Amino acid sequence: MATDDPPSHNWLDLPREIATTILLKLGAVEILTTAQRVCTSWRSICADPAMWRSIDMRNTGDLSGMDHDLVAMCRHAVDRSHGGCVDINIEYFGTDELLKYTTDRCNHIRRLRLVCCNNISDEGLCEAATKLPLLEVLELSYCSFSKEALETIGQCCPLLKSFKLNSQGYRYTHMECDDEAQAIAKNMHGLRHLQLFGNKMTNEGLKAILDSCPHLEHLDLRRCFNVNIGGNLGKRCTEQIKDLRRPYDPTDDYEFDATIHDEESFDDDYPSGFSDIDFSDYDNYYEFSDYDDYSVYGFLYD
Repeated sequence: MATDDPPSHNWLDLPREIATTILLKLGAVEILTTAQRVCTSWRSICADPAMWRSIDMRNTGDLSGMDHDLVAMCRHAVDRSHGGCVDINIEYFGTDELLKYTTDRCNHIRRLRLVCCNNISDEGLCEAATKLPLLEVLELSYCSFSKEALETIGQCCPLLKSFKLNSQGYRYTHMECDDEAQAIAKNMHGLRHLQLFGNKMTNEGLKAILDSCPHLEHLDLRRCFNVNIGGNLGKRCTEQIKDLRRPYDPTDDYEFDATIHDEESFDDDYPSGFSDIDFSDYDNYYEFSDYDDYSVYGFLYD
């Protein structure tokens, strides 16, 4: 007898190209721990080096509660790319050794994102920069790097077009520092997009950037409380920058916790407080191995 029930959809019968599109929207952790276990077809797709051109190691930041070794998983993802990775996102667990492992094997990386990677040193970042001549997009959010490291990045990565250097939002009533702004101005002349959320720079640092980055179109200065965009400087910013976010502009679309703290409340180099990070907004994340010894990566498999 005929029924009016809608037909059931079997995810396992999806055409390979559709299944690939779906899997590409997942992060590397979810692919390695869950998706590739669904069926042999999905496992085959997940083993394709093309799946690992973009390696997104997103996670909640609660490393103590995780059952998996994220460093080992990231290395495995790098191996699976067979040197073809062009885009990698590392959050909370990055180390000098992992960055070296990655850049030694993937020297065509165009986008690098590091979030809360306080175990990556200036030396580790500088060494990596020397192996990333094609880098175009760089984000260093809630990390701690010196102006010398930023200078090295600018010198080694001449194609850099987009740079995010984000810090916790503090009211720096007595702390002003233009070192990072000067490093950017002197070494990153090709920038078109620049985000300096929560930076300690002053109007002098901003002027240096405007003077030295003639192609800059998008500039985000939210929570840069030492910058006063008024008068001639404000007019210049309006004329030179197509998309300008001012220090007191809304932060609704900012990915991280934008709470303003008093400067005495936290250590400036190691800010905390990321309870409001939105880990779901990765659909627009830039998408551009012979290590299949399951005994080595046994935690990834049944």
